[in-house]
Amino acid sequence: MMDVNVADDIQPLTAFKRDTLKFAKRLKRSRKPMVLTVEGKARFVVFDAEAFQDWKEQVETVLEVEEALTEKGEGRPAAEVFAEIRKRRFGIPHRASSAR
Repeated sequence: MMDVNVADDIQPLTAFKRDTLKFAKRLKRSRKPMVLTVEGKARFVVFDAEAFQDWKEQVETVLEVEEALTEKGEGRPAAEVFAEIRKRRFGIPHRASSAR
């Protein structure tokens, strides 16, 4: 997951508004979220769109794994579960075992 550097990644909203282009470039380059404060309190988290999508997919995967771990029953092979996730999320079909 992403770490927030207190010195660089927490900024006042007024500074962000004053120099939005500079902060936008930093967000794109670093791919890390930035916390914006109002009156010294964290109020907003800003992401580059691609970094947000990556983060969202990581969170969804963790939630799916947690859900699978709480299901009752015989269980399924991990390869089958991962193939289902790949197909559902990315449209990647299950790879058949191939002779090497």
